[in-house]
Amino acid sequence: MADASFDVVSKIDRQEADNALNQAAKELAQRFDFRGTNASIEWSGELGVTLKADTEERVKAALDVFKEKLVKRSISMKAVDAAEPRQSGKQYVLPITLRQGIESEQAKKIAKLIRDEGPKGVQAQIQGDQLRVSGKKRDDLQAVIALLKDADLEVPLQFVNYR
Repeated sequence: MADASFDVVSKIDRQEADNALNQAAKELAQRFDFRGTNASIEWSGELGVTLKADTEERVKAALDVFKEKLVKRSISMKAVDAAEPRQSGKQYVLPITLRQGIESEQAKKIAKLIRDEGPKGVQAQIQGDQLRVSGKKRDDLQAVIALLKDADLEVPLQFVNYR
């Protein structure tokens, strides 16, 4: 019998992120406390978002609105990388990056965690921006999933291709 395996990935659903952005834009346009502040939110590139407003407080409040919409859409806050607001002319601009994929440094930490604290006979291989975890017993793989869910890592993890 072949080894059982699964992949550990860090991906966000682009459609859900787009829905969250559209909901946040609608709320920024309708809410009373954002009237007259020229608050806006828009995509900038594939996984980049730009928030703009007239004051630093309003751009931070717009960020809170966007985060709230992402949480409702089941996108982890660990995937959101927001910089500090900077002034650009009369407006404050806040660039946000939605992280996707597991960086090699983080993948090495996860593989070491599995090797050190996981069950015996389970291997973790780094494959690009994901990890393949394989072992003889499915119960061992379930234990690795539980271990990774309990670990406090800086990236949101999903477990796919369980076979």
